[in-house]
Amino acid sequence: MKRKLVTIQKVSKLEPIEGADFIEKATVMGWNVVVKKGEFKEGDKCCFFEIDSLLPSGPEWSAFMEKVKFRVKTCKLRGVLSQGLALPTSVLPGSDLLDEGTEVTEELGVTKWEPPTKLAPNAKGNFPSFIPKTDEIRLQSAMGVIEEINAVDCYISLKMDGSSLTAFMQDGELGVCSRNLMLKEEDSAFWRVVNRYKLKEKLREGMAIQGELCGPGIQGNKLNLKEHDLFVFNLFNIKEGKYMGFYDMHTCVLNMGLKLVPLLKPPEEPLTLESLLELARGKYEGTQNHREGLVVRPVHETYSPTLGGRLSFKVINNDYLLKEK
Repeated sequence: MKRKLVTIQKVSKLEPIEGADFIEKATVMGWNVVVKKGEFKEGDKCCFFEIDSLLPSGPEWSAFMEKVKFRVKTCKLRGVLSQGLALPTSVLPGSDLLDEGTEVTEELGVTKWEPPTKLAPNAKGNFPSFIPKTDEIRLQSAMGVIEEINAVDCYISLKMDGSSLTAFMQDGELGVCSRNLMLKEEDSAFWRVVNRYKLKEKLREGMAIQGELCGPGIQGNKLNLKEHDLFVFNLFNIKEGKYMGFYDMHTCVLNMGLKLVPLLKPPEEPLTLESLLELARGKYEGTQNHREGLVVRPVHETYSPTLGGRLSFKVINNDYLLKEK
């Protein structure tokens, strides 16, 4: 499911903030967000901007967004965690007539904020259309997946803080990609780790492997690695157009001498937003760096009616989000 940065949503709940005269806490989907007191009533529609929305400069929000360079971030206001931005539908005339869930990202000129990287390898072309990009939806934006994941056996993996890498073998040629681009074969961190693991010899025809490239120069090297390394989270069969289930993926990754993303023990009780947010907390082993979060998936590939595709979602560590620059 493609992430929708700005959508029409309903304010489902409003709560006072102790000691605050001008702001209050609103609930939108699974998100808590601080809003101007009196701006909404419960049940009102709003334009909801998700975390990492990058807004254009404009009179509707310049007064309070310019100081954060127009990027929507997690923050604390009067001790209350606020994740997202809820604005009246008046910022987009006519949007009050739109259905709940309608995307209005382009209409408002919003783009996704991307962290700067020092890697900058040369592009060979666009990311291939025959492989899905790696982009999990956040749980708070699709709360229906909780019921779906509790109905199946699942596994929980640690979300590694690095840069997405995809390597694939198609028509006898090895391709290597960043999150959005196919890369030229050259001396870059992407190709070095692919060559070190001899993926040209190990990848079968029509197979793609996806993982997180971590190490020096990438996202501040939160794992404190001395050299670049790859942590695998997907194996994709290009010909069949489907992902490999967990057990088969685990076996293949080990047989290729690669590293799987670290796994976390699921709670014994049914999963909830609160239990997953608590599980997401913590620091990467051997470091003082907050881990990014976790990813939850069924052991056997499962269709999600909520997402309209693969059942898979992420839960980001709020401590990590608050530390983001």
